[in-house]
Amino acid sequence: MNAINRWVRAMLDGMTSSSPTAAGPTAGSSAEPAPRPRTGPSPVDSYLCLSGPRPGAHRVAVLAMEGVYPFELGIAHRVFGSADGRYEVRTCTVDGNPVRTDADFTVTAEHGPEALEWADTVVIPPYTVSLAAAELSPPTARALERIPAGTRIASICTGAFLLAAAGILDGRRATTHWALTERFRQLFPAVDLDPDVLFIDDGTVLTSAGAASGVDVCLHLVRRDHGNEVANQVARRCVVPPYRDGGQAQYIERPLPEPTAAGTAATRDWALDHLHLPLTLEELAAHARMSLRTFARRFREETGVSPGRWLTQQRVLRARHLLESSDLPVDRIAHEVGFATAASLRQHLHAAIGVAPLAYRRTFQAAGR
Repeated sequence: MNAINRWVRAMLDGMTSSSPTAAGPTAGSSAEPAPRPRTGPSPVDSYLCLSGPRPGAHRVAVLAMEGVYPFELGIAHRVFGSADGRYEVRTCTVDGNPVRTDADFTVTAEHGPEALEWADTVVIPPYTVSLAAAELSPPTARALERIPAGTRIASICTGAFLLAAAGILDGRRATTHWALTERFRQLFPAVDLDPDVLFIDDGTVLTSAGAASGVDVCLHLVRRDHGNEVANQVARRCVVPPYRDGGQAQYIERPLPEPTAAGTAATRDWALDHLHLPLTLEELAAHARMSLRTFARRFREETGVSPGRWLTQQRVLRARHLLESSDLPVDRIAHEVGFATAASLRQHLHAAIGVAPLAYRRTFQAAGR
């Protein structure tokens, strides 16, 4: 409240000082009022810690490529800029010229490729995937060559395509948005791609998945540089969860395949209505009126997984839905979805997405409020 009161007082003072006075311009005068000098950040900026960098601040260059995604372009400045001046962030392009975003506007950065040479950390936000290629354009290659050896580099989403095209990810474990897995692997087979995680820290090279995972990887870097307390303060100022483990799975919807004639679709629908029961392979095959061998073969052909694995996946999906949408105790949810115990639910949920039931509930219920 004190910060808000100071802000209101500053606004009122500004309105008073801008009103005509005996010392100001007279009526009918064409003289422009002299601008008031800036004496420092406003109370709101001070509260959000959007102040200038400290002497010796860690230097971060954000490289905006043609077709850059505007939201992700601002992540580094928002996160690192909320760390009490511990970082200095500069946005640049490969040639100093404006770049089009994937939205309906163009970005003009104040810096060119020299910022890459200046930086301690380089962040590559995502850009339109149709512009991603297996080889770099000459201007982009020349710009990336200016990054000194040992500089820390982090990519967000499709930014990993740029690092891979530069050969930076060869032989490394990396990630990108889950929907781009096949294209990435086709273009860059030398990269050990893991599409199921939020981000990967491989020392001086970090890669992250889509959108919000860019916030996660930047917070991770703040935590690496300055510890949990500073990272938690930054998270509070950005109003985001202070920590999501990089190994946590991307939250991906995996729809059921379309039903096929004379297949197992009707039995899958029946099983979904009876998930609370301890269904066996024999019961599923009997419902489909097939032998065990034929049912198992056809089931895998239609879903890509075994009946047992599919049942576990559906139980986990149902549990996730109940954790998101209800206040049922974990024991009750385990019973509702067919796990014998709460411990079994915890084990399977952690194996699927890397988090415990209560942590999952907090994340999604907080997001819905």
